[in-house]
Amino acid sequence: MAKRVRTTRTGISDVAARAGVSLATVSRVMNGNQTVDAQIAERVRIAASELKYQPNPTGRNLARGKTDTIGVVVPDLGNPTFQGVLRGVSRAAAQDGYRVLIADSSEVSSEEAILAGEARRRCDGVVLCAPRMGAAELEELAPSLHPLVLVNRATNATGSPSVIVDYGRGIQDLAAHLVGLGHTRLAYVAGPASSSSHRLRLAGLDAFKASHSGIEVQVFSNGSTFEDGHSSAGDVLASGATGIMAFNDLTAMGLLSAMNERGIRVPEDLSVTGFDDIPFARYTTPPLTTATVPIQDVGEQAWAQMKELLNRAPNAAAEAGEPASTTFTPTLTVRGSTAPPPGKG
Repeated sequence: MAKRVRTTRTGISDVAARAGVSLATVSRVMNGNQTVDAQIAERVRIAASELKYQPNPTGRNLARGKTDTIGVVVPDLGNPTFQGVLRGVSRAAAQDGYRVLIADSSEVSSEEAILAGEARRRCDGVVLCAPRMGAAELEELAPSLHPLVLVNRATNATGSPSVIVDYGRGIQDLAAHLVGLGHTRLAYVAGPASSSSHRLRLAGLDAFKASHSGIEVQVFSNGSTFEDGHSSAGDVLASGATGIMAFNDLTAMGLLSAMNERGIRVPEDLSVTGFDDIPFARYTTPPLTTATVPIQDVGEQAWAQMKELLNRAPNAAAEAGEPASTTFTPTLTVRGSTAPPPGKG
């Protein structure tokens, strides 16, 4: 029976002994500390080379107070929109040598602060994506998470930039499209009440109604999933509305499915729009008219802002002034799910 040979990994103490210096001196040299005398630093590097010593990256990062990882907290990882944000963040971060730790709060706002705090303890910074927590809690929490970047929320906390989609403008464009087709009775199948983007949509609809006095817009409480859209069919049909704006593409798809089950033709009997333009939107039957959000660009911009924060001097946040904000405007994408209302084609 072959005898297993145990190999001993060269450690920092071996380097210190070979160079005739303390463990702390080796640590400082390995971490790039420039305060070590040049001759001593060279002696340490020669000893490390002769022993083929490789610093442990985890230990080195802990010593530097740096993990080369950022945390991203999302409300629903099953939503393709948040998957798109994550894809944008992670791909852009990877190009700069950073990894991404993901936390899903499952639409439970009380979990967000806990998850964000845990992520910050393990990572160099946190991206909070569409947080559902209230404004007061966000303002209180933000300073403890710095460096912090917000997606689809904003805060007055010093040095916490945000990336925002103009959902209000997007839903006004969808409403204008339906009215342009001849629809006068519209309905909005709403998203989660805690969603900031839902509130922006509501504000956009209020502005639209103020400038279109002859147009009726009904709002139905709902959610953000396929199942939520499917369950809204009864309310939509009872309303008599002919132009329907769903909170997002997932709920629009659920509504399309329910209408097909009931024998309601889209768009001949009812026009349906979504929001976001997730990859599946163009493959529904009929293809979905929607407001296209460059969601991967949103994620890339979130990383760009995080990278800027990470590269700042430690005290720069206090001198940064107003936090930066980048806004993306959705574009109307017309497909086969919208048409003039019955009798006006």
